[in-house]
Amino acid sequence: MTDDRLETLVSALMEGRAMWTTVRAAVAILIGGNLGEVTFSVLASALTGTTPLNARQIMLVNLLTDLAPSLAIVVREPSGQTGERLLAEGPHRSLGTALTQEMLLRGVITALGAGLAWAAARLTGRGRRASTVALAAVVGTQLAQTLTMGGTDRNVLVAGLGSAAVLAAIIQIPGVSQFFGCTPLGPAAWGITLGAIITATLLGHFLAPLITARLTPVTEK
Repeated sequence: MTDDRLETLVSALMEGRAMWTTVRAAVAILIGGNLGEVTFSVLASALTGTTPLNARQIMLVNLLTDLAPSLAIVVREPSGQTGERLLAEGPHRSLGTALTQEMLLRGVITALGAGLAWAAARLTGRGRRASTVALAAVVGTQLAQTLTMGGTDRNVLVAGLGSAAVLAAIIQIPGVSQFFGCTPLGPAAWGITLGAIITATLLGHFLAPLITARLTPVTEK
């Protein structure tokens, strides 16, 4: 602001508006993901009388989905944002209906991916195997959404793929796997997990307009 150039003012304004898109994305990751985990756990517990994920597994989910991936989203460079699009951002719009939409969508996709994987694994194996598959699907579904949100940003790719690698190592290493109440998975179980993640992520693209349509009239009123 010391060079008395209009371009500097415009650049500062755009950077400030871009910050709100980043805030919305990070909050959606933190709250939306937890919403999906809780929804899945409550529904599965109501159906079976037992929780599908134990305390250590829930802690692991939060560490792998909330820590590095959300930080990478926060520090990434805004891309694909036009000036007109950024001018529409701000504390009221970015943290209003748009945030609610992203949180609900992320929660629905996470719960759907975990539910599909857990149900399929219960039909084809033991309870601990189903719990492990559910853990992998909860983390994998959230990481897939984060990677989609981050696009080709290097930090997001490293954080997302790194978290996925850590999860796979924890599940497949016998001693560590037992500590978290898991069991090493075979190709069939990983196939169920991957299929559930892809299915839930694709369904999310069809659910997004429905969620937007249901929330927009409320805001306009």
